[in-house]
Amino acid sequence: MDMRPEPFEPPAPIPRNRILSRLQVIRTVLRNPLELWGRPSYTLPWIETKFFSERNLIVNDPRLIRHILVENSSNYRMAEVRQLILRPILRDGLLTAEGPVWKRSRKAMAPVFTPRHAKGFAGKMLAKSEEYVKKYADIGVAGRVEDMSADMAEITFGILSETLFSGDVVTTSDNFSDDVEALLHRMGRVDPMDMLRAPPWVPRLRRIGGAKVMKQFRDVVRQTMEKRRARMKADRANTPDDFLTLLLELDGPDGLTLDEIEDNILTFIGAGHETTARALAWTLYCVSCSPDFRDVMEREIDEVLALGVEPVEWLDRMPHVRAAFEEGMRLYPPAPSLNREAIKSDRWTSPAGETVSISAGMTILIMPWTLHRHELYWEKPRAFMPERFLPENRDKIDRFQYLPFGAGPRVCIGATFAMQEAVIALAVLMSRYRIDALPGSKPWPVQRLTTQPRDGLPMRVTPRRRQS
Repeated sequence: MDMRPEPFEPPAPIPRNRILSRLQVIRTVLRNPLELWGRPSYTLPWIETKFFSERNLIVNDPRLIRHILVENSSNYRMAEVRQLILRPILRDGLLTAEGPVWKRSRKAMAPVFTPRHAKGFAGKMLAKSEEYVKKYADIGVAGRVEDMSADMAEITFGILSETLFSGDVVTTSDNFSDDVEALLHRMGRVDPMDMLRAPPWVPRLRRIGGAKVMKQFRDVVRQTMEKRRARMKADRANTPDDFLTLLLELDGPDGLTLDEIEDNILTFIGAGHETTARALAWTLYCVSCSPDFRDVMEREIDEVLALGVEPVEWLDRMPHVRAAFEEGMRLYPPAPSLNREAIKSDRWTSPAGETVSISAGMTILIMPWTLHRHELYWEKPRAFMPERFLPENRDKIDRFQYLPFGAGPRVCIGATFAMQEAVIALAVLMSRYRIDALPGSKPWPVQRLTTQPRDGLPMRVTPRRRQS
């Protein structure tokens, strides 16, 4: 008899069983797009829908996803509504640029994020994590943390700043990650004008006030660039050869323009740590509600640390910690949608002979949120079961049924960086402290630019002893 407890099912919208009116769809998208999707989105391999006479294709079949993102990727550009939301913030940063600008930027930045180079950041990731968790030594009443999601944003911003910018980001406040969150909260929201495909010059009422935050943020980026350029000019030999220096040395007719460099710095400062932070917070919450697996993780962490293993090896030496983070990203994908738009008509035929016809201009919705919870591809899809991602089980997961970092030419350039950062941060935190969800806590996921907990993620932090 299997005496194991049923796996934890964290809070999430229940798939709808009824069709919404057009007005209800608009209201739901503006409130929380994660609540929009009905049962067919979680049970069928693909669905064609219409909204305001516009045809959309919701794609869950991993083979069709591979066709769109890899095999025929040149036929699919970024969806218009996505660009209407993101381009005002990031302009020609790596997440939003297309065509020759994207190709130049991607090629220029790729060397910094190769797995070999990313491993060189492990020591700084460990140092910043250890520095950050010291704050919990003086924690207040009952060890309560008001919002673990905000705390994880602080630690990941600290790691990003130290590794990619050598600590030279010219911040304007002590809690710069809060400034980043304010920017993304104000500017990264769907507006009715986006849904109606209104041109960018039409005011977005839901983003009123964002222009001021945007200006402040770009001022920070420009000051950071100016400070580093002055340092490079005065003493290049002793200037760090980091991501910031690399970008600034690309200035020129054969590289990137200063505006493009600014856009990419803003992209990495603004969004580079946000995705990892949210995934870390959700992982800690799910682990806290899965005590048996948490015990396994703590033993694994304690054993590796007792052996004095270098942090560069932790990603491989802590498979349960890694699996927990990957399962956290499955249930709460940092980027819940990867939307494309067909440039020309396309046709795909499944192995069973079913044909999908895609017309030019059609919006393609590839949504990790529904894909990662899809009943065709996952056992107990709503449950937190990290063992899915242990090495002996990985072969059961199709490459295109799990997309926390996307796929194809536009796969996340920082995937290895983020995985290593997450495992190191989790190991440091869990080696010293026990993280518990507050009784009755049911954080609700909402889609902004990332999958965020509405009203924060309060948790309790208490010291623990390493197991010997």
